[in-house]
Amino acid sequence: MRKSAMSNDRVLPLTHVHNFRDYGGYPAAGGGRVKTGLLWRSGHHAEASEADLAHIDALSLAHVIDLRGNGERSSHPVTLPSGFSGELLHFDGETAGLGPHMEAIKGTMNAEDARRAMERLYSALPDRKNLLWIIRLYFEALAAGDGASLVHCHAGKDRTGMAVDLLHHALGVHPDDAMEDFLLTNSVGDQEARIAQSAPTIRARYGAVDDETVRVVMGVDARYLNAYREALIEQHGSIETFLEQALGVGAAKREALRLHLVET
Repeated sequence: MRKSAMSNDRVLPLTHVHNFRDYGGYPAAGGGRVKTGLLWRSGHHAEASEADLAHIDALSLAHVIDLRGNGERSSHPVTLPSGFSGELLHFDGETAGLGPHMEAIKGTMNAEDARRAMERLYSALPDRKNLLWIIRLYFEALAAGDGASLVHCHAGKDRTGMAVDLLHHALGVHPDDAMEDFLLTNSVGDQEARIAQSAPTIRARYGAVDDETVRVVMGVDARYLNAYREALIEQHGSIETFLEQALGVGAAKREALRLHLVET
């Protein structure tokens, strides 16, 4: 895999909000580099501490894009700094029956079953119309160039991983660098705390799921992102066509995104 020489200092070390990191900084096609300090991604914030919220407040976020559905926001409410003056964007409905990592465990017997289920789920992500609706708003918000943004779902890795990969593609980030960013979920922050946070929810719903299977569904694998990419290309011919036809990200919007998010 091509390496971007980026280090893990992109991570914001929060205590109760996991996988919170800057996904800028990668080289872009045609010269330049995606700006840092403007593009943030994470898991949910329902358990954010006051210190966590102070760190988030310091980012001066213009937009928070919540890719979750109403059910997830009800069980794990949005928590933002008290002085938040940006725009919170979400879909009024469901973007998934469950978070993809939760769906994968249903009916699985072991870790390898879970991996195969995750690949199937990633292949189906581009067909989720409600999810595409909110990802479309995500692109519109970023193209407006109003300032920093945060995109998140529940675990900050599946729906968020797809949205971030699509943006990286639109900005001309090399696919290997985009994959590197996707896989950082497995290595940054407090992995044990992140897994422990979700394990009780998983076991409450599905029973005695073994530790290895929990780790599989709370992690990511290159096969997952490749499964979604291959599904896009099979159905639409190219990722560019999908961006334009499904998300309204044509040449003009891609240029606006580059104008605001890529420095030369």
